[in-house]
Amino acid sequence: MAANKKIIFSLLCFTLQIYFSSLSFAQTYNNPILHEDYSDPDAIRVGDQYYMVASSFTSVPGLPILQSSDLVHWQLIGYALDKLSPYEYYQKPHHGAGVWAPSIRFHNGEFYIYYPDPEMGIYVVKTKNILGKWSTPVLVSPGKGLIDPCPLWDEDGKVYLVHAYAGSRAGIKSVLAMKQMNVSGTKIIDEGKLIYDGHGIDPTVEGPKLYKRNGWYYIFAPAGGVSTGWQIVLRSKNIYGPYERKKVMEQGASKINGPHQGAWVQTNTNEDWFIHFQDKGAYGRITHLQPMIWKNEWPVIGFDKDGDGVGEPVDSYTIPKTKLLKQASALYNPALEFQWNVNFQPQWRMALGNTYRQYAVVKQDSVKNLWNFPALYLAKIPAEKFELKTSINFTSLQKGERAGFIVFGKSYAGIELKNTEKGLQLNYIECIKADKGAQELVTNLINDSAPSKIYIRLVMEPNAIAYFSYSIDGIHYITCPRPFQAEAGVWVGAKMGYYCSSETTTNDAGYMTVDAFSILR
Repeated sequence: MAANKKIIFSLLCFTLQIYFSSLSFAQTYNNPILHEDYSDPDAIRVGDQYYMVASSFTSVPGLPILQSSDLVHWQLIGYALDKLSPYEYYQKPHHGAGVWAPSIRFHNGEFYIYYPDPEMGIYVVKTKNILGKWSTPVLVSPGKGLIDPCPLWDEDGKVYLVHAYAGSRAGIKSVLAMKQMNVSGTKIIDEGKLIYDGHGIDPTVEGPKLYKRNGWYYIFAPAGGVSTGWQIVLRSKNIYGPYERKKVMEQGASKINGPHQGAWVQTNTNEDWFIHFQDKGAYGRITHLQPMIWKNEWPVIGFDKDGDGVGEPVDSYTIPKTKLLKQASALYNPALEFQWNVNFQPQWRMALGNTYRQYAVVKQDSVKNLWNFPALYLAKIPAEKFELKTSINFTSLQKGERAGFIVFGKSYAGIELKNTEKGLQLNYIECIKADKGAQELVTNLINDSAPSKIYIRLVMEPNAIAYFSYSIDGIHYITCPRPFQAEAGVWVGAKMGYYCSSETTTNDAGYMTVDAFSILR
């Protein structure tokens, strides 16, 4: 008997050891998974890797591509667009235009991205190598106000495209249309059919993502507006409907407003997950990951606390079970993160060894401030709270040339060096309501004889409060007179980056060299 008790006790201890050991390996993640402005995300799995794309509006290069092996840790790996079409149109800023919500799919060994330009229509680009060169954009469906496309290759060989409408361009909204494409997926071949009208119950329904499962056609779509809406799912046995409708996720008692459009992804271990964004003002549209299950052939997204099939977003959850659990690199890569706000001109920036020169671009008299200045070289705000250090070395050849670093949105602020009649000045600039044509407020930090090389520190605090400071030696920093409340741009969060401008046209421009760049999150 004593021996049996000893054996039972040993087995119990062994069982508890295994149990607590398993708990120690149970990893969790926290939302958001990306505290960066990757709005309107869509994602797929190809093999053991996951790929995400997002809106890029008028930033160039456009259509960012991110990669992950576990759906939680993502790394920017490249872009699908090196310039916007039409090229000449996007040589000037058109805030809020450009690349809206895209979709990415993998079919017959090729990656496809369908994206809308609300001024021009719906385009497609494709490649066999996601790290390689993408094809030239093909205009699949010309038309003003056609947005948020998503394709589906059906079992019978037919190819379909669902999309929404932008009321600001098309004159209608809150409806979804289904159209058929040619076999190559490069051209609409019919007039399409209206498949869902959200007026009343689902105003501003948009961002549809089209899937097929167990003989059902599913359309995942947000409604109710970017910062206040909810997720619905439509289903039908016929691609053209009629579609049943069900709300599957809403903010509820959570602190995650929205929650807005995204993508259903199934892992290589057959788990279901949903990626979506949350509008967070000056920080932009940040990315969340929600658990998802199927119940009675309907998806339930997030945590369904009362069992009604409508989930709420989670703050944290057990990390997805995937065959690969490898974190993306935490290194911040300026070469990929930075984008121009219009189509890039080669003479604006040239590599020089391990750094580059950014040349002074003429700011036209009609451009009252930097809001419509074309040559802004900007990156997304990378976190809610961080410290950035950089330095600029300014070689000026003409009076009126400026070089600086700013936090940019509808209002902006930053530190610049300027060539004046008194000599080289160091200034703290602020422009409140820049989008309305306001003038800059200039606070002189060093009146004349400022050094040509200056060190800049930016500290971003929660609620998007930016504190600028400067240093002559890179060790001792002096804080600028006032903090700056960062603001979003048009459909994008605040950004940060460099500019180099001139007031007059010459045959030899000055330039800025960025000597250092680092971020501590």
